[in-house]
Amino acid sequence: MLQEGKLYIGTSRKPDDSINKGEYLELKFGNRHGLITGATGTGKTVTLQILAEGFSNAGVPVFCADIKGDLSGIGAIGEPKDFLVKRADQIGLTPYDFQEFPVIFWDLYGEKGHRVRTTMAEMGPLLLSRLMNATDAQEGVLNIAFKIADEGGLPLLDLKDLQALLNYMGDNASELSNQFGFISKSSVGSIQRELLILEQQGAEHFFGEPALKITDIMRTTNDGRGAISVLAADKLMMNPRLYATFLLWLLSELFEELPEVGDPDKPKLVFFFDEAHLLFNDAPKMLVERVEQVVRLIRSKGVGVYFVTQNPLDVPETVLAQLGNRVQHALRAYSPREQKAVKTAADTFRPNPDFNCAEVITNLGTGEALVSTIEGKGSPSMVERTLIRPPASRLGPLTEAERQKVIDVSPVRGLYDEDFDRESAYELLAKRAAKAAEQAEAARQAEETSGGRRWTLPGFGDDEPAAPSGRQARPRSSGYQRETIVEAAMKSVARTVATQVGRALVRGILGSLKR
Repeated sequence: MLQEGKLYIGTSRKPDDSINKGEYLELKFGNRHGLITGATGTGKTVTLQILAEGFSNAGVPVFCADIKGDLSGIGAIGEPKDFLVKRADQIGLTPYDFQEFPVIFWDLYGEKGHRVRTTMAEMGPLLLSRLMNATDAQEGVLNIAFKIADEGGLPLLDLKDLQALLNYMGDNASELSNQFGFISKSSVGSIQRELLILEQQGAEHFFGEPALKITDIMRTTNDGRGAISVLAADKLMMNPRLYATFLLWLLSELFEELPEVGDPDKPKLVFFFDEAHLLFNDAPKMLVERVEQVVRLIRSKGVGVYFVTQNPLDVPETVLAQLGNRVQHALRAYSPREQKAVKTAADTFRPNPDFNCAEVITNLGTGEALVSTIEGKGSPSMVERTLIRPPASRLGPLTEAERQKVIDVSPVRGLYDEDFDRESAYELLAKRAAKAAEQAEAARQAEETSGGRRWTLPGFGDDEPAAPSGRQARPRSSGYQRETIVEAAMKSVARTVATQVGRALVRGILGSLKR
């Protein structure tokens, strides 16, 4: 049943239930993207698993998310269960060999895999705005914050860096607005509250260093198989916006870093986006356009993107049009929306005169699907009713001991497991404020010694030019004192430090009460 340069998906059935022919996905069209849809319990995860196995054996690295934890079994050798052997016999898969696959486990929280991080700077204001569900005004303030960081040499790495910068911006909104555009203190405050919520939801584990290197999810083994990176997402799904934003960030990083390769003989990487509806739910138009752009252009980078979701209506039409390889499991048609989804799914296939797609979709059994892939000169194949092949790896999750064993021998062990907090915006603002304070104090003492006072410009300790010779500078009003940006920056950093220390004390107190 196996053919060179092709991934075996399953065997199609004729209307009289007789076996027809094998259905394949050609490797050279693996970067043409794909869609796996179907109701809960119809076999989407198994289809994802057998595709990941096929790509791995072909030497293609794979990245996928494990929503329920059962995809972790791909790292263990399969077991000859009765229903799996029966399916193999039914479709003529002989011999039905079992094997384990090279797996790297990842986890944003560092509990079920290696830590995954990125920096605030790499995330960027657009995706960060999506993560915080920011308004247009708040997104504008975030853009200004990143601009100030770039021009001021202030690396934004983690949450406390952005928090310190926002404190500085809020305290000096008037002066900064003249240079960068209007900065609303209320918008700054709203962003700070959203950052606090993100911190409580665990986003602090995601932002920082060492940041994930794209090359570490594109590894191959010594025997030529592609490594399968599995992201533990069962806990991450408690914050679906963080999950969707992370995967979109990863997709954007691939797009920006990988070189153009045209149409390779096989993909450089295949990316499975499970629960894809989370990416598009309530997404602003700009974000949807960004996803469409990345999906359309990343193909030439040799990356195939496969969306996995329950309903084809979950994916916008502009993105849906880019997905050439399709596996449609059973759909239910109880509600008007579900009936529309069935019709949409049926209409996207190249028709088969032997059956009515819309009728078959509602009658498919578990592990059965309508399959159409890109073939020949790049056109979709005629849709076929297909029995999906059984997996070669374990169907079900690994035990904790088995997972830990895989982590212990991982090729990236020790690269991401420890935090690294280098000097960034938080520390630099503190240093500049301290230096400015010293200069301000020295200037004050000099003025007291000379018996006069001098104006200071907003900034980090810079003096205002002296008044022109021959003209006396205008005296300041009695009792009037002007707070410089230096002083404001000192207060901002001090307030940030106090906040961090305060949170730690409160957590310590609450923790002791729980004991």
